[in-house]
Amino acid sequence: MMRRSSITEKLHLLFLFLISFAAARAAAFSSHGLTDAEAGFIRRRQLLYYVDEYGDRGERAWKQTILSDPHNFTGSWVGPNVCSYHGVFCAQLPCNRSLTVVAGIDLNHADIAGYLPEELGLLTDLALFHVNSNRFCGTVPQKLRQLTRLFEIDLSNNRFAGKFPRVLLELPSLKFLDIRFNEFEGGVPRELFDKPLDAIFINHNRLAFDIPDNIGNSPVSVIVLANNRFRGCLPASLGNMSNTLNEIILMDNGLRSCLPPEIGLLRKLTVFDISFNQLLGPLPEEIGRMVSLEQLDVAHNLLSGRIPESICHLPHLQNFTFSYNFFTGEPPSCLKVQSFDDRRNCLPERPLQRSVKQCESFLWHPVDCSWFRCPLPPVVGVSYASPPPPPLH
Repeated sequence: MMRRSSITEKLHLLFLFLISFAAARAAAFSSHGLTDAEAGFIRRRQLLYYVDEYGDRGERAWKQTILSDPHNFTGSWVGPNVCSYHGVFCAQLPCNRSLTVVAGIDLNHADIAGYLPEELGLLTDLALFHVNSNRFCGTVPQKLRQLTRLFEIDLSNNRFAGKFPRVLLELPSLKFLDIRFNEFEGGVPRELFDKPLDAIFINHNRLAFDIPDNIGNSPVSVIVLANNRFRGCLPASLGNMSNTLNEIILMDNGLRSCLPPEIGLLRKLTVFDISFNQLLGPLPEEIGRMVSLEQLDVAHNLLSGRIPESICHLPHLQNFTFSYNFFTGEPPSCLKVQSFDDRRNCLPERPLQRSVKQCESFLWHPVDCSWFRCPLPPVVGVSYASPPPPPLH
């Protein structure tokens, strides 16, 4: 009961936020000659019941698409009282308390196998849709574009496939997008980063593309793009996200460029993970300006040069992982960070480093960051020169 109560409260707040949409939709129903009570009854039932030439057969449209429900999660999906169904949450419209609608669906961790029917688009009052950790497959229904009040969608940890679901970019109220741990492939539309989202999770798919330079347009507080098949540059426009960005995780993507100094503008950032890529050159001194940083992971790259001392003096830094690179200098202050890992570098007198031969072979060719031809928008106070790593002594 606590869980249902907390979700109901959350949905009520979302409805207050979307009240203007609610009023418009209610008016639309009235214009078709339906009373508020009739409209509410239809909207509660449309997804789960249908009428054919034999009358109301009581068949649940979505339940028909469920192939396996080992925990009998949908066992209660019987009868006309849709609001009592397990995982279905109803709420009164703030603009019309007499109208009760399906406002949320939460089937998280139900281990259900099946697919999402197009009839989901009939739930035009839906504000929250969570189906993570199931075995849903197929593609995302195109009729979801009708869910103009949808605020959160979580399709993570399923078996969805196909191209990036562009239909989700047509949802005007969406703030939370989570499609991680699926089988989506191909490119990601640039438009994703122009939407006013607060959170983007698209990690652990098969997405392959260059991160577009308009990523800096996104007002998100959290963005996780890890474990895909990206390539190319880490855009300098990341610095434009300084007003909102708290966490960014780009690990294991195949990114190959130098680190742009503009990342030093991200002064609200607490987590920065770019590990397991092919990033080269030095760590920019500007990282020492990221005063909120708590977790910094640059491990398993091709970075070199000396660690800037300013990084290890960051006031909130708790974890600094820079193992499996080719760094040649490490300030003593870095050894005082609460948790650090400097293994497999080229650091004199530190244990568990690379061999001299391996270090000399790599450092013989200094890195020129201009090789990568990455866009470099002008930013006042930022130096674009990337000095070559110092020689190994």
